[in-house]
Amino acid sequence: MKILIVEDEENLAKSIAAYLKSESFLCECASTFPEALEKISAFDYDCILLDITLPGGSGLQLLQELKKMNKTDGVLIISAKNSLDDRLKGLKLGADDYLPKPFHMAELGARVHAIVRRRKFEGNDIVKFEEIMLDLSAKVIHVNGEKVPLTKSEFDLLLFLISNKNRVVSKMAIAEHLTGDDADMMDSFDFIYAHIKNLKRKLTAARCTDYINTVYGLGYKFSI
Repeated sequence: MKILIVEDEENLAKSIAAYLKSESFLCECASTFPEALEKISAFDYDCILLDITLPGGSGLQLLQELKKMNKTDGVLIISAKNSLDDRLKGLKLGADDYLPKPFHMAELGARVHAIVRRRKFEGNDIVKFEEIMLDLSAKVIHVNGEKVPLTKSEFDLLLFLISNKNRVVSKMAIAEHLTGDDADMMDSFDFIYAHIKNLKRKLTAARCTDYINTVYGLGYKFSI
């Protein structure tokens, strides 16, 4: 799951990214309003951590831009500005939650997990598709009741495909989901083919129906 940290305090941004990476999130950072606007315009995120006061603009302005773009990214406001007015403005503009600074990383992580669950999985930690069951908290998958060992990338890929079931997802979309900004610098997406191949092999070995279909020239589709 992909997170954008919009925070101009470099040390705090690095600390948040390090903690969330340990929680298996893929993190990107933006330290100014223009940089954050460029990222939210180009990419989709599972959750955006948004400071209100930014060089070049305001976090509240970014919320307005998200609304104009009809984006569905989750938003958690993190700001030292803890006045009721700022909090209400943010929530009215579409933010999911508000966490005043300073905060404990564990609480931040819990808030992010809660937003992602609400936004994508109707508040559930368990995601099911036919004989497949994913535990988002434990980061494990069971097929027909038996645990299937997956790498972090394979787990994230399967979750991404299930989250977009019955839709064709491009190789670029998968690359962005797994690697973030680095996708723009890649000469090929051979690593995606390798991940798909390994994932299909492990699921098939667990007597799982092959739901991952190649749509030639476009990408992949997860469907019955």
